[in-house]
Amino acid sequence: MPAYSNATPPLAVFPGDVGFSFNAETFPADGTAGSQFAIPEPAGFPDQGHTVRWQTIFGANPTAINIRLQGAMADVDSEYADIDTSTATGGEARTVTGIRARFLRVKKVSSSGGTSLTAKILA
Repeated sequence: MPAYSNATPPLAVFPGDVGFSFNAETFPADGTAGSQFAIPEPAGFPDQGHTVRWQTIFGANPTAINIRLQGAMADVDSEYADIDTSTATGGEARTVTGIRARFLRVKKVSSSGGTSLTAKILA
């Protein structure tokens, strides 16, 4: 996975869509952010927040993992803040409610061992 870049506008993830922040990739270096996704806000509806489900899957389970769902109001690397954290070495699916971010991504903070990282965002 390349280092964070917002040179190309991110894809949008609408309700029912799945976005792959990491897609069956070799474990990236610690501190690497995956692909980011825009979360559209329908016109005429007040911002009530979104419910987002995100999932981690490993080819071979790591012995330790710290991976985070992050959100931002603008697609700027320094603006992304942690929304949720997973440390489940067997992978897991998590649900977060009330998200008011306009952009989401998954960031791999640290890991030991394991192969092949997949991280999905389900809007």
